[in-house]
Amino acid sequence: MSIVDAQVEKQIERLRGRAVLPLMLELWNGRRYAFSESPTVTLRVASSGALRHLMSADLATLGEAYVEGHIDIDGPIADVLKTAEGLVRELGASEKGRLPTLLRNMHSKKRDAASIEYHYDVSNEFYALWLDPNMVYSCAYYRTGDEDLQRAQEQKLDHICRKLRLKPGEKLLDIGCGWGALIRWASKHYGVEATGITLSRNQHALASERIRADGLEGRCQALLQDYRDVQGEDVYDKISSVGMFEHVGLKNLPTYFGAIHRLLKDGGIVMNHGITAIDTEHRTVGLGAGDFIEKYVFPHGELPHLSLVTREISDANLEVMDVETLRLHYANTLWAWSSGLEARLDQARAIAGDKRVRIWRTYLAGCAHAFEQRWVTIHQVLAVKASNTRHNPLPWSRAYMYEDA
Repeated sequence: MSIVDAQVEKQIERLRGRAVLPLMLELWNGRRYAFSESPTVTLRVASSGALRHLMSADLATLGEAYVEGHIDIDGPIADVLKTAEGLVRELGASEKGRLPTLLRNMHSKKRDAASIEYHYDVSNEFYALWLDPNMVYSCAYYRTGDEDLQRAQEQKLDHICRKLRLKPGEKLLDIGCGWGALIRWASKHYGVEATGITLSRNQHALASERIRADGLEGRCQALLQDYRDVQGEDVYDKISSVGMFEHVGLKNLPTYFGAIHRLLKDGGIVMNHGITAIDTEHRTVGLGAGDFIEKYVFPHGELPHLSLVTREISDANLEVMDVETLRLHYANTLWAWSSGLEARLDQARAIAGDKRVRIWRTYLAGCAHAFEQRWVTIHQVLAVKASNTRHNPLPWSRAYMYEDA
C-alpha cells in the first residue's frame, strides 16, 4: 500500500468511526468501505485527486463533484440525499448559509433575462418528461396528499382562481406565466381575459401554441415581457404571480410590489405564491445547498423571509388579507418531479446531456429534501388594493376558497 493510500484509508476509517450511514464508499483502486451493515447507496470516487471533494465536503462541493464527474452514485435518490446530508454534517459543514448581497443590485433586466434563459430554456421536451401534462412548474396543491401530480396541479390552478375570486370578463395578469397553464385555466373555467408574461422564449412559444390549440385567442395571451415594462395604471382586476418573485431580488421587492400596485385596479386582488427563506436574515440554505443552487440552477436567486414579504407588500400600500403555507405540498410536488425524472434518465440525457441531468437530479431531490426538513418554505400571500378602508373585495370568511371544491 502506498503512503497516499495509507493516509486515505486512515481518513476514511476515522470518518467511519463517527458516521453510521447507509453508504458504501468505493475508491479508484477498488477498495470498498461500508459505513453500515446494509448500505443502499454506493459512492464511487474516480481518482485520488477527487477524494478532496469528499473529505472536505459540504453539499456544494459534493454536488459539484457529482456534476463534474469526479464522483458517481448508485442507489435511490432519496437515500442519496439523506446520506449526503449525514456525510457533510459529520465533516462539519456550516448550518448557516450566506447573507444576501444587498450592496449591489444583481437584478438588471438584462441579467434577469439571462438567468431565466439559463434555467428555463433547457428545452420544453426536457421539462415535459417530468412535469404534469399542463406543464405547471410550481408547487402543487394536495387536498389529501394522495393525489397524482396532474390532479394536484389542477387543484392548485383552481385554488388560485378561487382565492382571486375570478369572474367572467375580468382582466387577469399572471406575472411569470411559465408555459401558460394558469392563464389558460382561468380563461377556460372562469371566463377572464388573461395575460401572462414571461422572460423565457421557450415558455412563451409553447404557451402561445397551447392558447391557439385551446381556441382561446382573443381572451388569453402570453407576452415575452419583463414585469417592469408592463404599461398603464389600474389596468387589471386581479394579478397572480406564481414561482416568479424568487428571481426578483431582495433589493427589487419595492419595485416589484410597486408595479403590482400600479397595475392593479382599486378593489383588486393580488396573490403572490413564492418560495421563502426560513432564516429571518434571508440567508441562503445552509450546508452548502444554497451555493450549489446559485452556481448550477438559479443564478442570482434570492429568497426573502415571510416577514420581509409582508412588509414590502404593506409598504406598497397593499393590504395582506391571507397567508397560506404550502411547505409539505412542495415536498410532495418535488418528489413527484424527481420520480418522473428518475424514471426517464436515458431520455433526459438524450435531450439535455449527462451533466445537465446530473444537475437536475441533484436539484429536484435536494429541494424535496430541503422542504421536508424545513430548510426552506413557501407561501401564498393574498392582498388587496382598496382606497376605501371600509370596502373589502373578499368575503368575511375563507370558506369561499373551499366551497364545492
